[in-house]
Amino acid sequence: MPRNLALDAPIGRAWAALPAEWRRALGFLALAWLANLVLFAADWQAMFLQWWDSSTYNHVLLIPFILGWLISLRWREVVKIAPQGWWPGLVLFGGAGFLWLLGDFAGVSLATQLGTVLMAQASVLTLLGPRASAALLFPLAYMLFLVPAGDELIPTLQTVTAAITMELLDLSQVPAHIEGVFITTPGGYFEVAEACSGVKFLIAMIAYGALVANVCFRSWPRRIAFMGLSVVMPILANGVRAWGTIYIAQSQGIEFAVGFDHIFYGWIFFALVMVLVMGVAWKFFDRAIEDQMVDAGAIAANPLLARIARLGLGQGRALGAMAALAALFIGWGTWANRLEAQVPARLSFPTVSGWQQVDYSPRAAWRPRHTGASHVLLGRFRDGAGHTVDLSYALYPAQSEGREAGGFGEGALTPDTGWSWERSPAALAGGHADRIQTAGPVHRLAETFYRSGDLLTGRNSSLKLRNILDRLLLRERTTATLILSAEDAIPGQPSAEQSMRAFLAAAGPVDAWMDCAGAGR
Repeated sequence: MPRNLALDAPIGRAWAALPAEWRRALGFLALAWLANLVLFAADWQAMFLQWWDSSTYNHVLLIPFILGWLISLRWREVVKIAPQGWWPGLVLFGGAGFLWLLGDFAGVSLATQLGTVLMAQASVLTLLGPRASAALLFPLAYMLFLVPAGDELIPTLQTVTAAITMELLDLSQVPAHIEGVFITTPGGYFEVAEACSGVKFLIAMIAYGALVANVCFRSWPRRIAFMGLSVVMPILANGVRAWGTIYIAQSQGIEFAVGFDHIFYGWIFFALVMVLVMGVAWKFFDRAIEDQMVDAGAIAANPLLARIARLGLGQGRALGAMAALAALFIGWGTWANRLEAQVPARLSFPTVSGWQQVDYSPRAAWRPRHTGASHVLLGRFRDGAGHTVDLSYALYPAQSEGREAGGFGEGALTPDTGWSWERSPAALAGGHADRIQTAGPVHRLAETFYRSGDLLTGRNSSLKLRNILDRLLLRERTTATLILSAEDAIPGQPSAEQSMRAFLAAAGPVDAWMDCAGAGR
């Protein structure tokens, strides 16, 4: 009799050993996840490229394997639970799809990628039901670490690291002066740059801490304490790292200190911190190796799960409903992203009484980035009192992926141009202010304004919400960006703030001035 080699293989035997209801449910789930990968391939590809190319997220490459291991620890108990279709899961799937749509409208990749992963999670809940999903709760939740998130913490971490460094320099009696994230000592001039913020280690440590908290602890207070330690220790350690680099530079020079930082701190120091965290927590582990990760009997007896499990739905119908929802959101997004408002053929700066446009000749090259704008104007203006300002104006017919006025790297501080963020002072006229600097040092104060319809704001989040509403309602509307800026700390000349206030007083309301510029008048 011919042998079925597929069933002779370990995976084949395991599949054949599954109850028929589980083979059917897993088949539907495989179809749902395959459709997710195909329909949202651009988001999965963008995530994978970040996992592969960005050192901040290289650890995510291990998470699919970790997920498989976590499921294997629970699988014997999980298959004791009968899978079922569950219609409330469609509500969660629809919410995840709507989040994807909002992210697509706003050009926020974090939202589209999170929505994609949430749809994959909701597929499990919809096709396997609340009891099986409860048994797989931690692996399902751990899937969120697939989303490359955390870069948003960089400015805060830079500031915290600089503050810790200054405290340690003071304790070690090293004279130091801080200006934003720039520290001056007798040994040199140092920047707590984005790469020195510690965000890479913090993100990886949070993912590692969550895994250890689940696998090694049963008590929730101990889990919470370990997670707190996993967050605090990397931040404190990064402050020590920055202080150590500056302290060594005092006696050995900057070049030696930088080399020592890359070798010791980059490869050894944080490994020692992880060992220290585990060493502190080791004696508090309260889960034995032989302990079950889940108890199918307790899940089956849970009255809440029993009550909500009554809201069943055929798995075939649930799969079809998810497909329809996904098609709805993709179609809506495609239609809305084709809309573009009309813009004038030519633009010019409106005249401002008492001010004249002069040659643009900054002390250090500075050109804001406005990717995807239909028109970009950059110019320098001066009045009779010697006040000098620089204006950068951009007009967009629509906001979408690759042309977001407030997207990463857009605006006053363009990556890889030598300019670095120093701090965010109080705004002068309701925009968003940044003080930046480059080699010299050359300082610059810049205030950014966004205009869309009747909205004038300096908050990128407010602009995103307006753009999202326009897309949802299929409205065509332009978006404009104005960056008012001036060089600062120039001996014998007015300060940047004085020059910018003088221009704002002469130009009148910012919203009216931007409308005039956008109309080509």
